[in-house]
Amino acid sequence: MGAHKSACTISSPVQAMVALYILLGLLLSHAPPSSSATDALTAGQVLMVGDKLVSSNGKFAFGFFQFQPAASTIISKSTTPVSNWYLGIWFNKIPVFTTVWVANREDPIPNNPSWLNQTHFQISSDGNLVIIHQAAVIWSTHIVSNNRTQNTTTGVLLENTGNLALTSSSAQVLWQSFDYPTDVLLPTGKVGWNKVTGLNRRGISRKSTVDPGLGSYSIELETNGNGIILKRLQPSVVYRVYEPETSTILKLLPRIKKILQLDPRTQGVVVPDYVNTPQEQYYTYTSPDESSSSFLSLDISGQIKLNIWSRANQSWQTVLADPVDACTPAATCGPFTVCDGTTQAPCVCMKNFTKKSPQHWEFGDRTQGCTRNTPLYCTSDNKTTSSTDMFHPIAHVTLPYHSQSIDLATTHSKCEEACLSSCSCTAYSYDNRNCSVWHGKLLGVSLDDGIEIHSEDILYLRLAAKDLPTLPKDKRKPNVGVITAASISSFGFLMLMMLLAIWRKKLRWSSLSVYDNQGPSGIITFTYTDLARATKNFSEKIGTGGFGSVYKGVLSDSTIIAVKRLDGTRQGEKQFRAEVSTIGLIQHVNLVKLIGFCCQGDNRLLVYEHMLNGSLDSHLFQSDGVVLNWETRYQIVLGMARGLSYLHRSCRECIIHCDIKPENILLDASFFPKIADFGMATFIGRNFSRVLTTFRGTIGYLAPEWLSGIAITPKVDVYSFGMVLFEIISGRRNSAEENSGISDLVEYFPIQVIRKLHGEDMQSLVDPRLEGMFDLEKAERVCKVALWCIQDNESHRPTMSEVVHVLEGLNEIDLLPMPRLLAAITERRNGTETSV
Repeated sequence: MGAHKSACTISSPVQAMVALYILLGLLLSHAPPSSSATDALTAGQVLMVGDKLVSSNGKFAFGFFQFQPAASTIISKSTTPVSNWYLGIWFNKIPVFTTVWVANREDPIPNNPSWLNQTHFQISSDGNLVIIHQAAVIWSTHIVSNNRTQNTTTGVLLENTGNLALTSSSAQVLWQSFDYPTDVLLPTGKVGWNKVTGLNRRGISRKSTVDPGLGSYSIELETNGNGIILKRLQPSVVYRVYEPETSTILKLLPRIKKILQLDPRTQGVVVPDYVNTPQEQYYTYTSPDESSSSFLSLDISGQIKLNIWSRANQSWQTVLADPVDACTPAATCGPFTVCDGTTQAPCVCMKNFTKKSPQHWEFGDRTQGCTRNTPLYCTSDNKTTSSTDMFHPIAHVTLPYHSQSIDLATTHSKCEEACLSSCSCTAYSYDNRNCSVWHGKLLGVSLDDGIEIHSEDILYLRLAAKDLPTLPKDKRKPNVGVITAASISSFGFLMLMMLLAIWRKKLRWSSLSVYDNQGPSGIITFTYTDLARATKNFSEKIGTGGFGSVYKGVLSDSTIIAVKRLDGTRQGEKQFRAEVSTIGLIQHVNLVKLIGFCCQGDNRLLVYEHMLNGSLDSHLFQSDGVVLNWETRYQIVLGMARGLSYLHRSCRECIIHCDIKPENILLDASFFPKIADFGMATFIGRNFSRVLTTFRGTIGYLAPEWLSGIAITPKVDVYSFGMVLFEIISGRRNSAEENSGISDLVEYFPIQVIRKLHGEDMQSLVDPRLEGMFDLEKAERVCKVALWCIQDNESHRPTMSEVVHVLEGLNEIDLLPMPRLLAAITERRNGTETSV
């Protein structure tokens, strides 16, 4: 109890790839005018304030600069920070001044005009690159050699990479900035280590948007083989682990490269790679489009971000972020704060606390957190402790770091007393006879936001008594008669309620229908005993759903039911709430009906109408399933489309199912389809078009935008629906699950559809078990709709209502262009390797 959220191990290839995306915060700065425009510094030359080196293609510049905050972040003159000077590299042609490397992060040069002419950059007598300030060396490359002199080395800003290098007279690289990253990774930069020299390229976030000093978060490849870790430095907490590459992941790397081509913003811009040789192990990425500008950053808040320059918007666009939830990085909001990942400004102070340094908060530095408004009252001597403090509950939050367990406090009141008995105790939590207390600062408290943070815990925050409202005290003597009468009345009422409860329980299975126990929405609340009896103690298992097993049962009125018994606590509880709040409040002929639920103790059960013919996958892919004729398949396609259209458009809030696949399409006695399993569903308010949610769904049906870490739309369901259509047409999986190599992609069914539709060869596409008995016109229509639904760009996909109109024959559809990913795979099949 009291243990905080642990490091999350990422095992999927897509998220392992995200380990590449390192380091930077966008900084608006001011660079002085230039009087120099070469790309190299040689012996005897000096780089003064106002001079700069420029790479041969003009893309990057190197020189002295000042950080300046954006005008929108300055509240008053008192919040404007002191503008120190730094030496570093920035994008030379981007109008928003953006640095990518800083030499003297921890040794800024004070903004004193009389000192600036005493500051310069040069090659020292021993051949090192150095910063000289007031005749003292404040930064150096520290390359040691007895034979090296000033005349044998050169400092050069290499070509178009943004890499500053110290080279020998024979052009050997002796030192380079890429080996000592700050918070940014540029194309061709490496995240990893040199096995021969032991050099490990470790990135550390910056303090704030105006201070490039060492911040709170780091990222590095561990040399023990555990993979890449994201870590908070103080306190030391690992909050993300990216597993090292395995042979399986390496086989999927070409497919990952194709996936990155799906987002128009990353096409030709980002090509990831992983290298593991006897000499080196590292991640990197390249950018074949030399006209583009991109960088990967470790943000001030602890998130890895991929940033790409948008010429149209004249601004940097963050196209990927991991973790998606801004509250996942450890203690991102500082002490005595609460983080809420669903809001634009996720960090707020706890009740009766205020920001310790508003100026630092304005520039992204929240490490000082919040401070208490009213001091606690607590006195203690060697024998007793006295305190009038009280506690304020904060519900559904992750508990802070560094808890202390109190084994003797076995009740809630004893746990509270244990905290009050120590003047340094600032909070406690009690659950299931487990008491945890905290002393000093509270770090890492985040609300259950439904993105990556999930918690049912309650934190009791200690506050001064006068900060909490109390009931007025009546000092008059109590009226004994009134108290006696009230006590007798209360006792009588309690006895009456107990008798009614006993009577109701006796009649439940004898003369009363189970359906008498309905809530206001018509959903029945069952007891665990009810469902154990109805399912014969869960003896007839009919399937396995998300996070649990499904059992057949019969109610007392002979209604046949399907009972899903959720397994686990965290995920099971999340799915339980999602399904009750989603399908429990809506009704549609193509959505499975939720009859009721059980929430008793640790038991979480959902009761559905029983679907006689099971799930769609059993009839499409299993040899013992019923072969669905063409009319039935078309009825299933149309019913699915109508059900999704209802979810997206006709509910009070738009509902995104998030996991459309054959396993979640159930069939009744007439093979009429109903969409089921809403445990991953999410809502979009009608005033919004997107929602930010954690990565979810099933591989093979995932829309490409899931991979970007951006907010999603209902178009993710449209994409999944399109992938299911291919499987309904063919009667088989789009691609065999056991095949993961790139060579297996040539048989990918969507590719066959495109190729054969162009060749008007529908016969070979349709499930051979139909023996040619299908409607050619409708089969072509379904294939065209499927291709429309899986377009790379979500804006090019239809809405589900448009799909319904086409399937009903009300609108026509032309043959859609081949999605770029499929086009690239097809070129590979034809022997042409695409450049990605």
